[in-house]
Amino acid sequence: MGNWTLDSIAWDRFDGSKVDPEILRNIKAAAMVERNGADYGTYLGRVFVDDPMVVEDVDRWAVEEIQHGMALGRWVQLADPAWNFDAAFERFRRGYRLPLEATASVRGSQAGEMMARCIVETGTSSYYSALRDATDEPVLKQICARIAADEFRHYKLFYDHLRRCLKRDRLSRWSRLRIGWSRLAESEDDELAYAYFAANEPADAVYDRKRYREAYARRAYPLYRRTHVQRAMAMVLKAVGLEPQGRLNTLMTRAGLWFLRRRSSQLAASGL
Repeated sequence: MGNWTLDSIAWDRFDGSKVDPEILRNIKAAAMVERNGADYGTYLGRVFVDDPMVVEDVDRWAVEEIQHGMALGRWVQLADPAWNFDAAFERFRRGYRLPLEATASVRGSQAGEMMARCIVETGTSSYYSALRDATDEPVLKQICARIAADEFRHYKLFYDHLRRCLKRDRLSRWSRLRIGWSRLAESEDDELAYAYFAANEPADAVYDRKRYREAYARRAYPLYRRTHVQRAMAMVLKAVGLEPQGRLNTLMTRAGLWFLRRRSSQLAASGL
């Protein structure tokens, strides 16, 4: 599936003078989540155990997700040589676990699971695109460009499987919209918050979900430009089964930008 490896990255072009310390904190958290791709692969493999085509694609997808985490982690170790990637990841794994015992989708159906995966890939592809455009550090820019391209491709992969699953699960547009909205809301759940905590805070720190969720968001939300939001809205609408371009996209893009700017201002005032 992928067409790059860690050796494809021009590590010798790293420029420490162009590292943004605020972006660095979020990259540490992102490395945790991406490296955890094996657990997601296990969960999806159990949900789609009766669909060998999905299982085969998920196995390759999980390998690529882990590679994303390893690339981001290696970059962080260039930017912050004192940071211990393995120790931070182990701390994250101790504090955050996926429902690996599940034998059916927590979304209620296989089509619902694929809808949720489309939303996740929408979020990651837009976020890494925003990071790519925001950073001046050449190695991070290259890594984020590679990851964003992978995540767009992963969206198409899961969208194709969604269309297959819809033929048997008959999930309505309203149900897809509901699942999509619920998965968007989960972007502020424990995963990113705990990843930020595990990657950045000292060993004696006490986890506060709201505090670390907002700390991550304060550094992420200002990165988005109109083009990132507009493309993300098109991907969401397509997965729901609606026209991805046109008036609805325009309205949703405006609403998304308004929300991001408003929350960015609120969070900036918090000083987290």
